[in-house]
Amino acid sequence: MRHTNYFSLDPDRAAVFEDTVKSRQSWSELYSFEVDRATDTPLFHQIYLQFRSAILSGALRPATRLPSTRELATRLGVSRSAVVSAFEQLLAEGYAFGKKGAGTFVASELPEPFKRTHGRRKRPAAATKPAASFGDHGGFVDVTAQRDERPFNLGRTLVDARTAEVWRKLSARSLRFFGRHHLGYGDPQGMPELRKSVCDYLQAARGVRCEPDQVVITAGTQQAVDIVARVMQGPGKEVWVEDPGYSLTRLALVAAGAKLCPIPVDRHGINVTEGIRRAAKARAVFITSSHQFPTGVPLSMARRLELLAWARESGAWIVEDDYASEFRYGGRPLASLQGLDEAGCVIYVGTLNKALFPGLRLGYLVAPRSLLRAFVTTRYLMDRQPSSLCQAIVAALMEEGHFAAHIRRMREAYRNQRDALVVALSRRLGNHLTVEAPDQGMHLVAYTRPGLPDVAIERRAREHGVVVRAMSRLYLEAQPKSALILGFSGYPQQIIAPAISRLARAFEQ
Repeated sequence: MRHTNYFSLDPDRAAVFEDTVKSRQSWSELYSFEVDRATDTPLFHQIYLQFRSAILSGALRPATRLPSTRELATRLGVSRSAVVSAFEQLLAEGYAFGKKGAGTFVASELPEPFKRTHGRRKRPAAATKPAASFGDHGGFVDVTAQRDERPFNLGRTLVDARTAEVWRKLSARSLRFFGRHHLGYGDPQGMPELRKSVCDYLQAARGVRCEPDQVVITAGTQQAVDIVARVMQGPGKEVWVEDPGYSLTRLALVAAGAKLCPIPVDRHGINVTEGIRRAAKARAVFITSSHQFPTGVPLSMARRLELLAWARESGAWIVEDDYASEFRYGGRPLASLQGLDEAGCVIYVGTLNKALFPGLRLGYLVAPRSLLRAFVTTRYLMDRQPSSLCQAIVAALMEEGHFAAHIRRMREAYRNQRDALVVALSRRLGNHLTVEAPDQGMHLVAYTRPGLPDVAIERRAREHGVVVRAMSRLYLEAQPKSALILGFSGYPQQIIAPAISRLARAFEQ
């Protein structure tokens, strides 16, 4: 959807806008906001949630001027910084926009279908039985690729000395108090302690609306996608996938018998209008909304609401893969798509393997209640249950605050590694590549100049001991762009510059 810049309009339209603002600016002052100091929810998040609810419900209409941060802080009896943080979140997610010297205003680019929230909703069909068979995946999967430790392979993490020591202590404690629950079969949905910790974390950090009994512990994102694909019913199982997108998700869907419908991605994320035009009755959409893989663009608020409206009306599922959401370097993480869902359309998928280390093999999905039984049954039939020992250690890690501290430290380390990689690429390969530091994630994209094919560079780089991924391989139908994907999270700063020197020699050839 096209965004309007009200401050570049012609004088007549600008005057109309100013009159609209004046007629609406008092309504936000009349709206009743309040904070509850007895809860654990941060004050800024309470303020943000109330504004978001008022905007989406229509109580605060487009172009309404919001009160000043100083005025609202005085009215609520809170610090001005809490109000500023809430407004920054509203601005980042597209609920509001600012005009220098004039104030903050409610955005107008919210899709009309989303506003009809009181109309009839078509709930996603509850699955009656899990699908258990796989078809031909139609392609070869290089299972050795992820084991390559050379820079700049993807999906790598670091664990500092503090986290390693805490992990050893918690592991020893779990073994020392070795309970009987480790000797038998456990809950296929996951240990209650871990599900509660995951639920608390998602509510606080990602704005996910869930209860512990909606959380299903998985071996990671890949198993969560597999579970969803097996449960989907209907001939053909037509699903939207992002183009370009994550190849392993696509292969898992094809293996489960799904029919892929590639939907192009632009600077606002997946093109929902084009998706509806191509496959309005698709069964599901698989999406990386907070940090699209591989391009890194977040799904705009207008597109988010448009997607939710389509899913609500058609009864489709939205599978939100929120990978690497912990690592956002420019402000607070964007709230999850699931947190906006009023109709039970979104299946939220996340992983602890990226937050901690891939060898852990623990992740989670948050299921709408209508699908929960089918998901747990399928999880049970696949491999009964996750490891109770690993679950107990991670639950303790989260409950005692070590997980949050680890994320804070790694976010700073990864930011430094990202910056070092951007500097090294700009110095050595600035004539060949265009690169910008991403706001989130564990990889960056470097676009090649015309005439430099990324596939050839990928092959030549391996000969020089460097792993880069050709982005053009990740397109299905959209016009491919030549670019290199480089992971930066698993490589200390001191090895980045030498590795880029080897990559530069590949370019010279």
